[in-house]
Amino acid sequence: MIMQKDAFIALLEKIAPPELAEDFDEGRIGLIVDGTDTIEKIACALDATPYVCELAAKGKFDALVVHHPAFWEPMHGATGRSAKILRPLMANNINLYAMHTNFDHAEGGINDALAQEAGLTNCVRMNKTPDSLGFVGDMTKSFEEIAKTLGCGLRVWGDVSDVTRLAVVGGAAFDPELILEAVSLGAQAYLASELKYNLAREAPIPCIEATHYALEAPGMRMLAKAKGWTFIEDIPVTSIIQ
Repeated sequence: MIMQKDAFIALLEKIAPPELAEDFDEGRIGLIVDGTDTIEKIACALDATPYVCELAAKGKFDALVVHHPAFWEPMHGATGRSAKILRPLMANNINLYAMHTNFDHAEGGINDALAQEAGLTNCVRMNKTPDSLGFVGDMTKSFEEIAKTLGCGLRVWGDVSDVTRLAVVGGAAFDPELILEAVSLGAQAYLASELKYNLAREAPIPCIEATHYALEAPGMRMLAKAKGWTFIEDIPVTSIIQ
């Protein structure tokens, strides 16, 4: 379907309303790179990495929709990695649009997809709609099965042998208040990414750490599938040396 840029932006703002974004996202979400006014071919990715932007250019896409903002700090020059991101987009008139914490909070967004990937049932939203940041639900998959589905190893702090009700939150979401809310909703363990040592030691339930990419990419894959867009995979290379 061909649409004009204004209609395309209106569609994305309906999917992930900008007013749901956290304050720190101000100036980092929405239309980041201005491209063609007529949009037909759309790519989707978790991050606007140089690799993703090059593939978007090679694929002759009109727009690239990503979750994470491409630029976290104010730019006073386009050099290094920033130039590698911008060059293929601007040379090929490709729009770049980011939906970050607004898509974390949105119904049908990052956390809905994660709960689905994890196989949770009887789910309860955390932090209440429209400010949801995760779900607590009954497990239908083992942790081994969840790890296989997500495509990453899980680092577990605590004994999860008897866990049947799990909290899942996409991204760097090991927050003490969220963990306590998960407990109040019956969670026996908590799955997120980027766990700090002191929080792991102090948490009232076991903490399970996956990679940031593994937890949030499902949301963008689900969006791409629903809209008929092309998802561009760019999984970070990680390994464990023992």
